[in-house]
Order: sequence, then structure tokens, then C-alpha cells
Amino acid sequence: MQYERQYAWSVLLRLFHWSFALSIIALAITGFYINSPWTNTMIEGNSSFPVATMRYIHFIAAFVFTGSVLARLYLLIFGNKQEKIIDFLPVTSANIKNLLHSIKFYSYIGGKSDQKIGHNCLAGIAYFVTFLIAAAQLVSGFYMLYPESAAWQGWGIRLFGSQQEARIIHNLIVWYFIFFAIIHIYMVIWNDIKTKEGLISSIFNGIKFKPKKV
Repeated sequence: MQYERQYAWSVLLRLFHWSFALSIIALAITGFYINSPWTNTMIEGNSSFPVATMRYIHFIAAFVFTGSVLARLYLLIFGNKQEKIIDFLPVTSANIKNLLHSIKFYSYIGGKSDQKIGHNCLAGIAYFVTFLIAAAQLVSGFYMLYPESAAWQGWGIRLFGSQQEARIIHNLIVWYFIFFAIIHIYMVIWNDIKTKEGLISSIFNGIKFKPKKV
């Protein structure tokens, strides 16, 4: 079977992907440390303060995370065809058909993959849910970061309740991202083995491969 190269992901989408992924790694590591430091709060014989350093890294990573979420929001509305929300949510008959086909394919009860240049609708739903959870995570984070801000406190109290309740939710969402990352990495490797669309390489060069129509 012959394949043709097609441009799938813009530079901004690829920058979003890697800034989102790397910021989550930094946030998870520093967040776990801040929640339960595994070293002395001050290193003996040294003026360094590791908790403060970890908090600083956490805040920098949080702003990178926020920027990546805003970039993806922009692409959901103004991105290229396959980056827009309408392309991968099951809101059209073609997308509903693709969703059912994708479920069968990944469950080993269907035939060949119903390849799209963009996300299949099963992945699209997972990514959109993750985007919403990411938005909740950044709001809860800024709620805790700015207790003196009337605006953030208004949002935070309405959405999460007290600061302590927000902290519990914030910590639980981290585990969602950890499990999502494990499943995501497994699925993209599995997809690259089962299909020839170049899913992994596409997040570096933006190019995917689609069977050429004869």
C-alpha cells in the first residue's frame, strides 16, 4: 500500500504538546515535594532552602502549563482543520462513525483503523476531557497561590470550596495526569506499531501518513 504525506500539526500545536508534557512532569515532581518534603527544609551548614526552591520551580512550571492550556484553547477555535474542536468530537455523523470504528479497532474487534489526519474521535474525547481537567487544575492552583485576590478567591470558593478542599482536588488531579500519561504513551506506541500513519514522528515534524487513494 502506498502512503502520502500530509501536514497535520502546526508548530504551535507541537509547542503546546511538549510544553504541556514537560510542565506536568516538573509540576508533579515539585508538587509532591512541596506536599511532603523528603529532605530537611534547610540543609545543614548551607543557606539553601529546598522547599522555597521547589516552590519557585513549581510556580514557573505552572505559568508554562497555563500558557500551553491557553495555546490549546486558541487552536481549538482558530487552529488548522484537524486542530479545531469540531474535527474530533462526535458531533457529526462522520465523527460518530469514526468513534464507533475506533472503539472496535482498539478493542481488537474491528478491522483496519479508520485513519484521520487529525485525532480519531476516541482520542479526541480523551484529550478534550484532559483539557477541561487541566483548566480546573490551573484555576485551583491560582486560587491557592493568590489568597489575597478577590477575583481568584471568588472563582475558587464557587468551584472548589475552601483552600484545603481545593488542595485535595489539586493533588488528586495530579494522579489523573500520571495515569493519563501512562495510557497515552502506551496507546501512541501501539498505534505506531499497528498503523503506518507516523503518529509519534508527527508530534516532532507535524507530518502524518495516509493511505493513497488509487
